[in-house]
Amino acid sequence: MMHLDELILGVDPGTQVTGYGLIRKKPEGWEAVDYGCIKPPREMKLSDRYLEIHYGIDQLIETYQPQVVVIETQFVQKNIQSAIKLGMARGVVLISAKRRGIKVVEYAPAKAKKAVAGNGRATKGQVQKMMQKLLCLDAIPEPEDAADALSLALCHAQASAYAALAGEEV
Repeated sequence: MMHLDELILGVDPGTQVTGYGLIRKKPEGWEAVDYGCIKPPREMKLSDRYLEIHYGIDQLIETYQPQVVVIETQFVQKNIQSAIKLGMARGVVLISAKRRGIKVVEYAPAKAKKAVAGNGRATKGQVQKMMQKLLCLDAIPEPEDAADALSLALCHAQASAYAALAGEEV
């Protein structure tokens, strides 16, 4: 069960853009603490981009010390090379969290969308609008990857609350 001021870091991994979103439990609900993206330069070698993602996630973990990291499960399309690259980006995030003993939870993109927008096939724009409303943000969170990361964090927050009511753990 999440306690007040506990932090959840959601991560939407990618080799070009890795979105992140941190939320904190408050008495009145959840608030966005920070969100944005890690964008390694496209001209960098892939191995160097993974290192940039690692540094970025490490810095977020160091700065905020979240209690849990929520990562999007891998969505495999027809392009096996893309799937491998995405899997490696996910691995970088997993290692950054696990080496510090931080709990890691994974959710499918459709589950996160359903949790925040009521529809597992919600568009990126719908997810952005719902994140703005649910987290009482002044503006739509951008880029889309950051909104996706926030939705992963909020999905886990909701799943944890339901599990706590049932006497279970997520």
